[in-house]
Amino acid sequence: MPIFNMLHSFACVSGAVGVGFGAIGAHALKAKLNAHQSAAWSTATQYQLMHSLALLYALSLPKSSAVVAASYAFATGITLFSGSIYGLCLTKTDNPIRKLLGPVTPLGGISFIVGWVLLAYAKRPPSLRR
Repeated sequence: MPIFNMLHSFACVSGAVGVGFGAIGAHALKAKLNAHQSAAWSTATQYQLMHSLALLYALSLPKSSAVVAASYAFATGITLFSGSIYGLCLTKTDNPIRKLLGPVTPLGGISFIVGWVLLAYAKRPPSLRR
């Protein structure tokens, strides 16, 4: 399926970006971010890397509607959760975009949770399948 090739590429690029952003946060932004922002940046990179791997795992499973939905949920979570935190860390407090980014972060977190639940559902034991 072409969509799985696109999601596979997304996961790999996301992993590379996560490593790069982790290094940027630890070095280039170290003096520019306060302690709270630095911790948030670190969380964003950790979640991005963790869920890039989860997406790659999901894409390795036999394709089902639950696996497809989990894959999209992980990709959405990476984009919304990590992306919004990066944006919040890089914008000034008075920037109006922050009013949009703040509420986006929990939507990304919910997407991650949905992805994990869908993976559990996709791999449920045969005795629970109908």
